[in-house]
Amino acid sequence: MTLTERWNTVMMDNYGTPKVALDHGDGVRVWSTAGDEFLDFVGGIAVSSLGHAHPAIVAAVTDQVGRLAHTSNLAMHEPGVRLAERLVDLLGLPARVFFANSGAEANECALKLARKHRPGGGIVSCNASFHGRTFGALSVTGNAAKREPFAPLPGPVTFVDYGDTAALRAAVTRQTAAVIVEPTLGEGGIVAPPPGFLTDVRAICDDAGALLIVDEVQSGIGRTGNWFASQAEGVRPDVVTLAKGLGGGLPIGACLAVGAAGELFAPGDHGSTFGGNPVSCAAALAVLTTIADEHLLDHVKQVGEHLARRIEAIGAPLVREVRGSGLWRGVVLTGAHAADVELSAFNRGLLVNAVRPDVLRLAPPLITTTDDVDTAVVRLADALQEVAARDA
Repeated sequence: MTLTERWNTVMMDNYGTPKVALDHGDGVRVWSTAGDEFLDFVGGIAVSSLGHAHPAIVAAVTDQVGRLAHTSNLAMHEPGVRLAERLVDLLGLPARVFFANSGAEANECALKLARKHRPGGGIVSCNASFHGRTFGALSVTGNAAKREPFAPLPGPVTFVDYGDTAALRAAVTRQTAAVIVEPTLGEGGIVAPPPGFLTDVRAICDDAGALLIVDEVQSGIGRTGNWFASQAEGVRPDVVTLAKGLGGGLPIGACLAVGAAGELFAPGDHGSTFGGNPVSCAAALAVLTTIADEHLLDHVKQVGEHLARRIEAIGAPLVREVRGSGLWRGVVLTGAHAADVELSAFNRGLLVNAVRPDVLRLAPPLITTTDDVDTAVVRLADALQEVAARDA
């Protein structure tokens, strides 16, 4: 049996059948089991922050797994404490940290903090948002198609349009426990809010005594050229959630609670057997150290601008605009062509993601160079041309 046949025999059908089986990677390139080479501009959905087989991560993980791979939450360990210290330092605010295994779990922690902050209080979230697929995280995800098959979900939750300050102000009351918001919609299509929106959200939360939860699962750890995208807005969150790029490919999520929010949990209120295990923490420390030592935040800004300019310069009739920041870009198309362009790019050795019917998401590793961008854009241009000609 082929690997595809074996997959279809034993795997649940929640993903469908992937069109490629990957075998190994190096830097910003990956190879399939059939030997085909691809430029990886998906980055494991914004996860592979240092690309594939980065020596710093390989060394850190190899050393740690040879010393201690797991402790459970019944013991402390140096990599976990050091990582928490680093994250608090990068946030620049007094905070306490809970480590989980994923972004959804980090958001579950944030939602439980909200309930502790204002028992019985509701949550306000945004339409087109995405916060995860566990029951709590799904309940605040602003996509009815994802939520409704699993109703009833925890609540009460109120949704407002992303960026609509007036609607948000009307929705947030003294019965609201928290507002959860992404600095830029990720799964929603790399959509930035109007200028000043996050500042307005902070003020609305302050007026109502609600927590401000900033979901930086996709936007954090250098993806936009900042450690935290919300820092660029000068906004002080009460809770920040992280995952994806933090572990550079190893599973880890983090919930950082600032000031009084960090004191809400008592022993027994929350936990995770695997969360913040020593190996994942060692990988995350290697990611943070490499980003800092190699000045990758500035690099991401520069290469990200180069990427946006090069795509715009194609002049493809299917491209309406390029939006986003850093190495997190949405190529907005004139119609529902994204899946066709994704497939055409794949056939040319370029991995991109049709995050919406009319939007391609590009989230390559933070180590991507301008040469990598130039190669990728040639392949993307050919894919756009093919799809445009086919649909003409």
